[in-house]
Amino acid sequence: MSSETKDTVKLSMGLLATMTALVLGLLIAASKSTFDTESTAVTSISAKIIVLDRILAHYGPEAKETRYVLKQAVEKMVSVFWSDTQSVLDQAVTQVAPGEALYDSIQKLTPANSVQQAMKSPALESALDIDRARWLLLFERSISSLSIPLLLVVICWQAILFFSFGLFAPSNAISKAALVASAVAAAGAIFLILEMDSPFDGWIQISSNRMLLALNHLGK
Repeated sequence: MSSETKDTVKLSMGLLATMTALVLGLLIAASKSTFDTESTAVTSISAKIIVLDRILAHYGPEAKETRYVLKQAVEKMVSVFWSDTQSVLDQAVTQVAPGEALYDSIQKLTPANSVQQAMKSPALESALDIDRARWLLLFERSISSLSIPLLLVVICWQAILFFSFGLFAPSNAISKAALVASAVAAAGAIFLILEMDSPFDGWIQISSNRMLLALNHLGK
């Protein structure tokens, strides 16, 4: 408990605290990036769905059945993304049929004039864009980008830090309250990392309102 020992421990823990802060910041930034990327993808898909529906609406009454198929595909998409965690294979199986049915339905449209001919090509392209974005989001949802070993190392560093904090801390209520508050804050950072790395699950998740808004506008 000499002053030299205390100074050595403080210097070592200062270095460890700096490293922990840097890595925690990187992990939070990476998780936030994952959350923002998938949120943007949901917005993009929702917009493309509405655009496809409007293209089919301009095609004419002949596309009424195709618009209904589109609505069914979107309903299935919402139910899969905002459901309990499933494996990539399970999600793929539940979504392949609606996606293929939409593409086949557009392919079956027989243009009767130049306007319908002009509408069919962008409709097919929009359907492919939606399907491509859906598969990308599907795999991003199912595969975590978080490095678990790195997170465990940071947690171990935090445990060492709090051990050092309590090593020389006086045994009184204020010191204990300060340590508890710090521990809660550190745990909150880990919580944010885990929550934002799974944007479709947990307490912090991407809202389905944009997709539901697109779904409500289909067929009108």
